[in-house]
Amino acid sequence: MISASAWSDIELLWEFQQMHHEPHPCSVGIGLGSHDLGVADVAADLYHRGLIPLIVFTGATSRTTQARMPRGEAEHYRERALDLGVPSAAVLVEPHARNTGENIEFSRQLLAERGVVVSSALIVSKPYEERRAYATACKVWPDIEIVSASARMTLAEYVDSIQDVHLVIDMLVGAQQRLLIYPEKGFMTRQEVPEVVTAAYERLCAAGFTSRLMSAE
Repeated sequence: MISASAWSDIELLWEFQQMHHEPHPCSVGIGLGSHDLGVADVAADLYHRGLIPLIVFTGATSRTTQARMPRGEAEHYRERALDLGVPSAAVLVEPHARNTGENIEFSRQLLAERGVVVSSALIVSKPYEERRAYATACKVWPDIEIVSASARMTLAEYVDSIQDVHLVIDMLVGAQQRLLIYPEKGFMTRQEVPEVVTAAYERLCAAGFTSRLMSAE
């Protein structure tokens, strides 16, 4: 059971991680690989709405996805998008990236190899990783406009869709930790984090939601 106070802290992190951008037409959509096929659903919807002419799905596998996406996250995303009516010619697959920085950098390289001119990108991620993805993309690809997109749903709705509340909370806490430590490593741009959000993050760590935290090293 998740206590009411812990849930309140989780809601604070959930809200902070979302950028609340309004999607608008961009050169390309980049779907960041993960355990959540909903990312492919959002990218397909953006394509059908005419906001992106091309989608890059990027991602290999991780400890979370190796069993459920054995052909690689990007490939499973591509299959989902095709099932949703996106034409094969509008989908590129980048199958090697194993972290968010590589997602962006390898996608940029693939698009350059294909001769695609990019001035803006809709970065499609899980809802609780919008800010992390945005800060990473701004660092790795600073000369284009970055717009964040994800499934529009509440935390409760998202947890219900994933059917694993502890996975969602641990991933959310891990995303928050990276916002705090990655700028110093040069992996992302610095984001101003309100004290109330940092306090919520620290309480959740103390409560044991730590399986996705990186070591102090």
